[in-house]
Amino acid sequence: MEYRKADGSLSLCLGSRILWRPFAFSRRLLKVENCRITESESIPLAWTSLIQKLSRATGIFLLDQRKRFSTMPETETNQRDSELFAPPSDVRGMTKLDRTAFKKTVTIPVLKVRKEIVSKLMRSLKRAALQRPGIKRVIEDPEDEESRLIMLDPYKMFTNDSFEKAELDILRQLNVNPQISKYNLELTYENFKSEEILRAVLPEGQDVTSGFSRVGHIAHLNLRDHQLPFKHLIGQVMIDKNPGITSAVNKINNIDNTYRNFQMEVLSGEENMMTKVRENNTTYEFDFSKVYWNPRLSTEHSRITELLKPGDVLFDVFAGVGPFAIPVAKKNCTVFANDLNPESHKWLLHNCKLNKVDQKVKVFNLDGKDFLQGPVREELMQQLGPLSKERKHSVHIVMNLPAKAIEFLSAFKLLLDGQPCGSELLPVVHCYSFSKDANPAKDVQQRAGAVLGISLEACSSVHLVRNVAPNKEMLCITFQIPAAVLYKNQTPNPENYEDPPFKRRRTDKAFSEEKTQIASVT
Repeated sequence: MEYRKADGSLSLCLGSRILWRPFAFSRRLLKVENCRITESESIPLAWTSLIQKLSRATGIFLLDQRKRFSTMPETETNQRDSELFAPPSDVRGMTKLDRTAFKKTVTIPVLKVRKEIVSKLMRSLKRAALQRPGIKRVIEDPEDEESRLIMLDPYKMFTNDSFEKAELDILRQLNVNPQISKYNLELTYENFKSEEILRAVLPEGQDVTSGFSRVGHIAHLNLRDHQLPFKHLIGQVMIDKNPGITSAVNKINNIDNTYRNFQMEVLSGEENMMTKVRENNTTYEFDFSKVYWNPRLSTEHSRITELLKPGDVLFDVFAGVGPFAIPVAKKNCTVFANDLNPESHKWLLHNCKLNKVDQKVKVFNLDGKDFLQGPVREELMQQLGPLSKERKHSVHIVMNLPAKAIEFLSAFKLLLDGQPCGSELLPVVHCYSFSKDANPAKDVQQRAGAVLGISLEACSSVHLVRNVAPNKEMLCITFQIPAAVLYKNQTPNPENYEDPPFKRRRTDKAFSEEKTQIASVT
């Protein structure tokens, strides 16, 4: 059995004995010489066959450097080199991208076949063929224009004995010689993946991140301190390796809690931050440097949209450029959307027109508290007034400002005058928050309940949105605002409070599923 050691050497374990030698492809070969197996030694027959093959190995077959193609002798030439497809080692520490420095020649096993049978044969050689993105598996034979060379997997194919029986049968049927040869393949910068390039360039042992958020033509990275000396190289690699990306930026400060944008640095490419994105069949245009947009929230935008039905009403307190408001409006709902950031307000108006829902969305540019105690209060007074019993639609309030949204819940306390409406008609709130607590669901419930002055643990659902950072979760707590909180002259009773609308609304499948989310989080 083979074992790869940490230093790249190869070990061969035979029972309790380990034989090993330093190993590097095309330089040294593990040799087992003068090894004799007797019946008295408890070595499986399979190992006997392996030892016999290895004992006949006289060394690596060296290529004539003037030739790119030659015949491989029938010996066990183990090519299990973990660095075979890694960039050259001398690019380590590079801070300014030099694409020419990534040239490298590797030796690949190939099978020579007639060009007219290539297509038929490839279907039967899926296991044995090279599976390396960016490298052709079939190339022209430099010595015979009537033939082609099929690139084989260097980690599986060593000699003609490496073919499985079914593969040999096909080769025999098509009159193909199973003799494996080898080919000198030149790799360039284009042949390496972004992660491979960064792993080769950055200091050994340091975290290598090749992921980013894509916002139209922009790659948005969050680089760590040890990556900053290589930031311009990283940005250029992201552009090179991702079609359609023409600009790479790095966030250089935390999100501003007032306007929800952040300062960014252009690492490479064009400085144009005007972009267009497509999410959930809706198009958005905006200046990414001046507004908040997070493509990782696409699923959450869709989840909330699915909770609403045609005719429902949505109040979006921190609407941004419209990822909740516009899809909901497209479902023939009435939407009141607000954002304090003047740029977000501008692009929200633009995107409503772009998606032809500007007649269904009323847009505001107010502080969240002013929006709740102004336009939202006025509309709720009508929605929950004397004629409210005749309506069949629901009212939803989305508060997507995780850093501070829970604080804004205080605006609901004693918000409305008059007699309380039926509890089944009370607004449903979807409030987002971050939590670093060991029990994030309970933490969010307790903090939201403390602001409202009631207990929410038995009458709310908590949905885990995503992991933001180690030990930091983003969650959404959903609950109906009780009349005792919403109306004046009502006194909440934390001990006896229970939210009957949750029970009455269980026929609504989406809402019922939302209620059960707390079980998976807690």
